[in-house]
Amino acid sequence: MSPDLMHLDVLLVEPSPTQLKIIRERAIALGIVQIREADGLQSALAAMQQKLPDVVISALYLPDGDGTDLVQAMRSTEALQNVAFVLVSSETRPQALDPVRQSGVCGILPKPFSDAQLRRVLEATADFLAEGETDDADIDFESLRVLLVDDSGNARRFMRRVLENIGLRDFVEAENGLEAVAHLDQTMFDLIVTDYNMPEMDGRALVEYVRQQSWQASVPILMVTSESDMSRLAAVEHAGVSGICDKPFEAASIRALLRRALLQPV
Repeated sequence: MSPDLMHLDVLLVEPSPTQLKIIRERAIALGIVQIREADGLQSALAAMQQKLPDVVISALYLPDGDGTDLVQAMRSTEALQNVAFVLVSSETRPQALDPVRQSGVCGILPKPFSDAQLRRVLEATADFLAEGETDDADIDFESLRVLLVDDSGNARRFMRRVLENIGLRDFVEAENGLEAVAHLDQTMFDLIVTDYNMPEMDGRALVEYVRQQSWQASVPILMVTSESDMSRLAAVEHAGVSGICDKPFEAASIRALLRRALLQPV
């Protein structure tokens, strides 16, 4: 039993009593002891106003909205912006899931999900919430200047928190590739973390610019994306990206990619 999981305060948002019981029992089996329940968007927001949870685990379809509406309401409310969010859904369509991914979530669980999948998402959530201390003695994360590029402010906030938990402290943010290029022309960076799908200039075009035109052509570039088109991802790899990570991503995954990118630069 993980002590981190024992101390998580969880709000389950699920209109189906049967599904609610299943998720509650599985969470208890993993060591979760603080669990509250809500059956819809408004009742969930009311519960969070009474007491902030550490994480909301929500179904996608709710009687008075959906999980996308809920997480977006949370991200637009200052007091709720840092509450972790996990979606449980049988949906697989990108158009249904991408708005949730862009809002900054710790995980998306399929329905039905296994105990191992639930544990992995909850442990990733505990990592996200932790005030992390890096044990990578061979990398001075605090001294690295990072260019963080994503058109979603919520996604940037989520990525920044995960990176801060790893030990990174110095960030410059951009909403798209064109803004990133302007920063790159003026400022030296040790690392670029970018999304793929962005207006004005997307992640692939940004990678190509850095590798072919920038005076910082060797800077490591990590791409964090929900893009699933393998031909597009292959084109990004060919353009010279240092690593690709799924969105949402886990601290352990991004740490491994960071080590590989920073210790073996382009």
